[in-house]
Amino acid sequence: MNINQNTNTAGIGSGITKVVISVLVLWFALVTFLAGSGDLTRPPGTPPIALLLSVVTPVIVFLMAYRLFPSFRQFVLTFDLRLAAGMQAWRFAGLGFIALYVNGVLPGIFAWPAGLGDMIVGMTAPWVILALIRRPEFIRSKWFLAWNLFGMLDLILAVTDGGLDSFLVRSGGIGTAPMTHLPLAYIPAYIVPILFMLHLAALFQRRRAVASHL
Repeated sequence: MNINQNTNTAGIGSGITKVVISVLVLWFALVTFLAGSGDLTRPPGTPPIALLLSVVTPVIVFLMAYRLFPSFRQFVLTFDLRLAAGMQAWRFAGLGFIALYVNGVLPGIFAWPAGLGDMIVGMTAPWVILALIRRPEFIRSKWFLAWNLFGMLDLILAVTDGGLDSFLVRSGGIGTAPMTHLPLAYIPAYIVPILFMLHLAALFQRRRAVASHL
C-alpha cells in the first residue's frame, strides 16, 4: 500500500513538474512575441499598462493555482529552497542596470535603486544557501523572513519606479522604455515575476515550518 502511494505521489509530482516547465516555455514564447511585436511599448507620458500587466498577471495566476490545485500547492511547498535562493543569486546581474545608466540607456532614478537592491539580494543569496544547508531550521528564522521580504520589496519598488518613470518622462528624455524592448523586456515580463514567486514559495514553506514547530 505504501509503495503504491509513493508511486502515485511520484507520478503526480512528475506530472506537475512537466506542466510547470511547459507553462514556463509557453510564457517565454508569449513574452518574446509581445515584446518583439511592440505590444509592450507605450508612448512617453502614458501609463505602461501592458508591461505592468505582464508583471502582475503571472503572480496572480500563481496565487490562484496555489489556492485551487493541491498538486501545485504541494509542488510549491516541496520546492528546493536552496535552488530557489541560488536562482536569486543571479540578481547580482543588477549591476547591468547601473552599466546601462552609465551608457545613457536607462535613467539613474531607476537604475541605481533597482541595480543596488538586486545586487544586495544576489550577494547575500550564497549566505542563505549555506545557512539552509548547515541548519535546516534556518527556514524558521527572522533572518530568512527578512531576506525574502527585502527581495520582494526590491522587485516591487523597481517595477513601481520603472512604471512611474515611463509615465512621467518627457518626450526625448531618458526613460525606461528600453525595458519594453527585447532583450531587456524579459526582465520585467518574465524574470521578475519568477523571482517574486520564488520568494512567495519560500514564505509559504516558512509559514508551514513555523506552524508545524508550534
